[in-house]
Amino acid sequence: MTQNSAQISLAFIDWAVIILYFIIIIGIGLYLNKFTKSGEDYFLAGRKNSTWVAGLAFLSANLGALEILGLSGSTVQYGMYVAHFYWIGAIPAMIFLGLYMMPFYYGSNIHSIPGYLKLRFDEKTRILNGFAFALMTLLVSGINLYSMALVLRTFLGWDWNICMWSSAIAVGSYVTLGGLMSAIFTEIIQFFLIWFGLLLLPILGIVELGSVNKILGELPTTMSHLWSTAGNPQANAMGVTWIGLALGLGFVLSFGYWTTDFLVVQRAFSSKDLRSAQMAPIFASFFKMILPFIVVTAGLIAWKLDHQASDFLLRNANGTINYDSAVPMLIKRYYPSGLIGLGVTALLAGFMAGQAGNISAFNTVWTYDLYKSMIKKDATDEHLVKVGRITTVVGIILSIGTAYLAQSFPSIMDYMQAIFSWVNAPLFATMLLGMFWKRTSPNGAFWGLVIGMSTSITLFILLRFNMIDIPILGISPSFSDMSNNLWRAWWVWLLTFVLTIAISLVTDPKPESELVGLVKGLTPEEKNTDLPLLHKPGFWAVISIICCIALNIYFW
Repeated sequence: MTQNSAQISLAFIDWAVIILYFIIIIGIGLYLNKFTKSGEDYFLAGRKNSTWVAGLAFLSANLGALEILGLSGSTVQYGMYVAHFYWIGAIPAMIFLGLYMMPFYYGSNIHSIPGYLKLRFDEKTRILNGFAFALMTLLVSGINLYSMALVLRTFLGWDWNICMWSSAIAVGSYVTLGGLMSAIFTEIIQFFLIWFGLLLLPILGIVELGSVNKILGELPTTMSHLWSTAGNPQANAMGVTWIGLALGLGFVLSFGYWTTDFLVVQRAFSSKDLRSAQMAPIFASFFKMILPFIVVTAGLIAWKLDHQASDFLLRNANGTINYDSAVPMLIKRYYPSGLIGLGVTALLAGFMAGQAGNISAFNTVWTYDLYKSMIKKDATDEHLVKVGRITTVVGIILSIGTAYLAQSFPSIMDYMQAIFSWVNAPLFATMLLGMFWKRTSPNGAFWGLVIGMSTSITLFILLRFNMIDIPILGISPSFSDMSNNLWRAWWVWLLTFVLTIAISLVTDPKPESELVGLVKGLTPEEKNTDLPLLHKPGFWAVISIICCIALNIYFW
């Protein structure tokens, strides 16, 4: 992921827009600092947010570098197949989280996902996941910081290190001051900035190149469909079959991310009541569903321009394609002075939303699940808030180190899915069994997680150094990185699932009296029978699923 050699100059009005944005978000952090007194204020935003606020923050926390640069760049590489990351790789899992998993999370009054694992299983499982999540979060934070620095370098021409530290200081300042509440407020601002700042890109591209159908018609058949070429891995650019998509992406990676990744789930925790917490991911699913019309369409336009316009180059000085530079190059092509500043601000907003989500989740897990659990069990609420602020600064500094690691991977998306297959894939098996099978034992969960995560990381290393080739399992150096990620996630999930069951059957489970509120069948359910139809989470979940199915059929 080396930076594109092209540099885009900014006019005075562009500078003004960017500087105003940074002043506003840091000002929000300063203002909210006086309202952030308790641990619940700092780590859970006081649990007083509405569905709209929690839902927008829920989605905005996911609108980081992966969403904007990564998926647009991956569209240049894989074509329409990238839409799978939205329509089967997000919507069903978001609905499942809202309807079935949020009652366990919200009702147990926890601060984090590792906190649930402690209540459901034991302390060692909590600490294991806490360390794994903290490491994963720092790696993902590095991607966001790298991407922010890439944009600053592309548009401003600053030294790489200056770009990196400027990005880190901006994010760290407002999250340190206001905690999750500060992050959520700025994420809502960033949500609208992203939409207004980038919506014009596909519109202007379509005006220049023709309709979306015309653009799709000129793509190779390996890139222009969602499902019709999924029967043969050689017939699509991603090199996967519908089975790999359904199992690896639609089930394991999707559900593993949206239902167990505390980065996004934490936003729903900030809701004022259970119904609002359930509605947050369901409400967000409608916006998630239409994002491909910005992100994927922009990537398709960049692919066509790269093939037919001599003044649009996605290649670096050494001739390699820099997929992740697609959106910055489109901004350079289409936006005049003033709009360039808005476009750059929208990009920075997306990266900062993702980074703020990572850091606020990191400081919560470290403070409650590692520091308080292992170092100072009798820590006061005031002391934990201080530790949370310090942890935010440390997390930002560590993220700078992982940003340099992110540079060594060819694309953001491939790197991200590899990370998710290490942690989220095995964790989803543990969480699924823990919530829906009361016989799952603490030792079964712990050792299933240890073996699952170890296996995933080992397979990744062996594959990266061409030391393993198992094509019958979908894992081979000759396959695409994405195909290997999807299949590895599935096999690791299955291994964790089976081992957890086997070990649980020969070890002692927790007594049912300790599982009330944590497991299906032992948790009182709110039926919402007295609510109007339009206020019921189930009604909107059905509408979301119908819309998702319709989109898959239309772009078949």
